[in-house]
Amino acid sequence: MNNQSQNAIDIVLAESLKELAITKPIDKITIKEITDKAGVIRPTFYNHFQDKYELLEWITENELFVPVEPLLSNGMLKECITFMLTTMEKEKEFYKRAVQLEGQNSFNEIFNRCVAKAVTKYIDVEAIASVADYKWLNKELVADFLAHSISWVTIQWLIKGMKVPVEELADVYIRIFRSPISVVVGNTNGK
Repeated sequence: MNNQSQNAIDIVLAESLKELAITKPIDKITIKEITDKAGVIRPTFYNHFQDKYELLEWITENELFVPVEPLLSNGMLKECITFMLTTMEKEKEFYKRAVQLEGQNSFNEIFNRCVAKAVTKYIDVEAIASVADYKWLNKELVADFLAHSISWVTIQWLIKGMKVPVEELADVYIRIFRSPISVVVGNTNGK
């Protein structure tokens, strides 16, 4: 991304894309439509983002991940997850459209990258990997496993209309982080 921080133009462009996405698939939205709705000229868009997918990634990072960094850094995993899911729920129409994107620039790929960064930064995957019975099960694979697990559950929740209550889904996330991974990588023979 050209500009990682938030500024007024980034926010206006993000809101424009989100509003357009409610009525039209994201892959069909043009840069011109985004800039027209935002009241800026096309070159302004390109001064901030390479394309609409980079804007989508900016929205994902700045709406879902940046606000929860203080929670994660204080070990408040459930509160972090609850905030993220509640934010998605409030912007339900946008995220339902976003999840329909497929391929290299899919929301799934963007979300997974963001989760992987957060997992690597805030979860002690090295400690989890250190109890692994297999040397090839290193911290990178553990982090990837956790990121893909969380992403898959989130994407399924979005695809199926967000019918599972946020609190229940947050509990599933906590279980993914705490229980199954220790069974998968841990020493189950009492060694």
